[in-house]
Amino acid sequence: MSTLVNKIALVTGGSRGIGAGIVRKLAEEGADVAFTYVSGKENSEALVKEIESLGRKAFAIQADSANAQSVEAAVEATAAKFGKIDILVNNAGIGIMGPIDTFTLEDFDKTFDINVRAVFVAIKAAVKHMVSGGRIITIGSTNATRVPFEGGGIYAASKAAIQGLTTGLSRDLGPQGITINNVQPGPVNTDLNPENGPFADFLRTQLPVGRYAQVEEIAGFVAYLAGPDAGYITGASLNIDGGFKG
Repeated sequence: MSTLVNKIALVTGGSRGIGAGIVRKLAEEGADVAFTYVSGKENSEALVKEIESLGRKAFAIQADSANAQSVEAAVEATAAKFGKIDILVNNAGIGIMGPIDTFTLEDFDKTFDINVRAVFVAIKAAVKHMVSGGRIITIGSTNATRVPFEGGGIYAASKAAIQGLTTGLSRDLGPQGITINNVQPGPVNTDLNPENGPFADFLRTQLPVGRYAQVEEIAGFVAYLAGPDAGYITGASLNIDGGFKG
């Protein structure tokens, strides 16, 4: 039974990987879905057609999460097209790795602009269009607290910031009936980090289940948090990581 009928969702970074999986799953559960993309217009248009084939409405918005005005405009465009926003999924992110002695200030700023500032901007803009029952979900990372490799410090710091933002904003949004949660995946089989990639053999040694997650598993968890049965979960950072040891 579809749990998100008559709901409007916005997924940032929704044209590929985990984001596209979330777009598909929310639509399968009955939601109409807008999503942002930076590049890859053809892929985005194909995803729109796929969602429409399910009988749902879809809306692809070109927006760079490194640009605060672009993020805010995407939120407003979604609200203007659909009349409201029930679900915001902050999925857009970047992972720049490198040792501290060579890590540039430019890359530090870019990491926090996309992984933290864009999340704040999207939430601030979206809550104006939400009512009680609204759902905000950010895709963080298990690396917020467990980093099994060198060069991940700045990325980890940005994802740890999301933990604090989620906890704090639950106090602000709870009285409005809006929940906010942080989903922290471990290794997920995507084109950026494939389960047969150069890091996979090592990462599997850190996973008690012995395998990467599939995109559909992350998307299913997000859909649950977006649905009516998750109304008592808020301010939480929730691991979906196969028991990742780090």
